[in-house]
Amino acid sequence: MSEIDEKTAADELWDRVKTIFMASIPTPEGRSQVDRYLSMVAKVERDGANFKMFTTNKPAAELLNEVYSEKIESLLKLLFSIQDAKVVFEFDEASRADIVIPAAQAQDAKSRESAAKHSNGPRTVMMSTMPLKTEYTFDDFVEGPSNSWAYSAAKGVVSHPGEKGYNPLFIHGGTGLGKTHLMQAIGNELRKTRSNLNVCYLTAEMFLNEYVNHMQNGILQEFRERYRNFDVLLVDDVQFLQKGKVVQEEFFNTFNYLQDKNKQIVMTSDVSPKNLPALEERLISRFIGGLVQEIESPSYETRLAILKKKAENDVPQIPLSTLEFIAEKINSHVRAMEGALSKVKVIVAQNPGLELTPLMLTHILKDFIDNEQTMKKMSLLEIQTTVAKKFDVELSQITSQERTQSLVVPRQVAMFISRKFTTYSLEEIGKAFQKKHATVIHGVKTIQQRIELEADLRAKVEQILAEFGIKLEDGK
Repeated sequence: MSEIDEKTAADELWDRVKTIFMASIPTPEGRSQVDRYLSMVAKVERDGANFKMFTTNKPAAELLNEVYSEKIESLLKLLFSIQDAKVVFEFDEASRADIVIPAAQAQDAKSRESAAKHSNGPRTVMMSTMPLKTEYTFDDFVEGPSNSWAYSAAKGVVSHPGEKGYNPLFIHGGTGLGKTHLMQAIGNELRKTRSNLNVCYLTAEMFLNEYVNHMQNGILQEFRERYRNFDVLLVDDVQFLQKGKVVQEEFFNTFNYLQDKNKQIVMTSDVSPKNLPALEERLISRFIGGLVQEIESPSYETRLAILKKKAENDVPQIPLSTLEFIAEKINSHVRAMEGALSKVKVIVAQNPGLELTPLMLTHILKDFIDNEQTMKKMSLLEIQTTVAKKFDVELSQITSQERTQSLVVPRQVAMFISRKFTTYSLEEIGKAFQKKHATVIHGVKTIQQRIELEADLRAKVEQILAEFGIKLEDGK
């Protein structure tokens, strides 16, 4: 086999492993996170059972080695019979997509800005820590009543980057509603129309990880210089800043520096800035000082339009009646709907002559539909009662104002289940627990974090969910 053929075979095997690995991640949030890191693998080399995965930046290689290498090795052994598989992630300087400090950095800020204004050509571009996905464009985003304000705000940033009224832009909304799509569309459009701008896209979690890495290596000044030499900073999942007080201080200083220089900042989060309880007040005040826009769950018409967009280039074409069926039956969140469409596509590809009747679709999408129905039929009272019984407390205590630890945990578990496994709004859940929205959000996030670390609590939550016939990974 030639060297080119070996490289192609290695790339194809890696693509297959990635697809299977992604499918094994139970939650949309988990899949999104894994996808972000694996997208930083630029090339693959194979020597027998030894695999070298070259990444576009050093922190990505370190994290992938620590968290994912053994899991990928297991897949290679179990599914591809490569018994001695060894996977190592390495940073490849040649395919560097890390931040490159231009020579012009030695100039003072005023000189750099003056040079930029008098130059028609592109400046040295400092690449972002994470790559922008080219498919995330404004043209591919389906606008509807649930997201039109956020969409208009994002377009406004492209037309007026750094100008007051658009800076910062903070987009919030539930999982899978298009926040990341809009943010990356801003980056892609700016790189196309304003190539002289330095654009950086990353997650708040990556910002935190890089900060810790630089602090441990005693090179914080390099970190600060990197992030203060951008014209546009795009920060996804900013709620992760709540994990550390020290990193909040660093982000606050970076934020102020960039804003003082009229540099554009765009952020996304699951919730409004006001509902990030572990975030410092001064950061919240900065975030709400610009333009805050919410993306809500889409209506039936928007859901159908999204499905049409996703299926428009499929061969064979998915019938309109099938798209209408999915839009009607799957409405808890967009990613569940897209997952249902993907399953139908696989079935159609395997069985081209299959007639997609409502009965057949109900059979094909049984898991999705059952999950939707379960989420709708679970009452908040049933959840509270089941949780109270499992934790051996009184139902009245779940909704009381008592704050002892023996009551706070079951109360937060009940809030978590109510938010993640039903279609009730925050207002409805808050009313049922006699609590403010921020208290519900804090409770949900607390349990989300704890079940990742505490096996006993995770097992108890799984036992409660099992009584309703659902699994932890079914959450929205």
